[in-house]
Amino acid sequence: MSIPALDRPSGPPRFPLTAEQTSAQVRAALEEDGAFNDVTTIATVVSGRRAGGAIVARRAGTVAGGPLAVEAFRILDPKAVVRVDIPDGEVAGTGASIMFIRGHARGMLSAERVALNFMQHLSGIASLTAQFVAAVQGTQAKILDTRKTLPGWRVLEKYAVRCGGGQNHRMDLASSVLIKDNHLNAVDGDVALAISRARAVAPAGARVEVECDTRVQVEASIAAHADIVLLDNMSLDEMRECVRLVHGRAVVEASGRVRLENVRAIAETGVDWISAGSLTHSPPALDLALDFE
Repeated sequence: MSIPALDRPSGPPRFPLTAEQTSAQVRAALEEDGAFNDVTTIATVVSGRRAGGAIVARRAGTVAGGPLAVEAFRILDPKAVVRVDIPDGEVAGTGASIMFIRGHARGMLSAERVALNFMQHLSGIASLTAQFVAAVQGTQAKILDTRKTLPGWRVLEKYAVRCGGGQNHRMDLASSVLIKDNHLNAVDGDVALAISRARAVAPAGARVEVECDTRVQVEASIAAHADIVLLDNMSLDEMRECVRLVHGRAVVEASGRVRLENVRAIAETGVDWISAGSLTHSPPALDLALDFE
């Protein structure tokens, strides 16, 4: 069978926010930080002073969130000149300049923390994703994210996953069907009934996926023509057995306790997708800094 298409546009990932949405998101962050009344900068920096500086990678990683940083500097200094040296989706080596800014020193100082907060978090997601993608290179497995995202940040965090070479699972609860253990409990464990009810109400073309804890649930899901079976917290031997059982009749996804240390072994069981919540819920921030000239 053909594997259902995922949200993976060709070429570099497209930034997901419109100009208006970007401005609103960044402005809200600046207001939260009190950047329009930065008393320290107002007290110490004369209003006409100009400066130049670069956002520099203290540690190598994959860049994401650049457009948000650019907007932060331009909101506080509309005449600031910003040069992007390393765009989103590309790797910055240790010490590399990612972005150079020249403008009013007050604006640069007041925007600094918000610009870095956006970029450090999103670049951390992109960098961790890139490590997972590299770990499974040469297998058929694709690395996917989950819905374990910060409220209000999902679009940006899933974008950062794409910057790192990963792919997006469903964007939200309305986009596709994923029947989990608690859903099955609601129908007394009847997998076929759950799938038939899902087919009856899901939008046309929506994929139906079933989370399976056992081989019996996998067999029932295949018999009821699920599009995807999710092998939840299974051992490597159980995954290999279920891949053989499915034999191409559905996409096989693995999830649960996925780490960099074991993702290669999971990929080598023959699964099609590997989803990891850690990509978005616990990536280490990429170490970036704004260095003034």
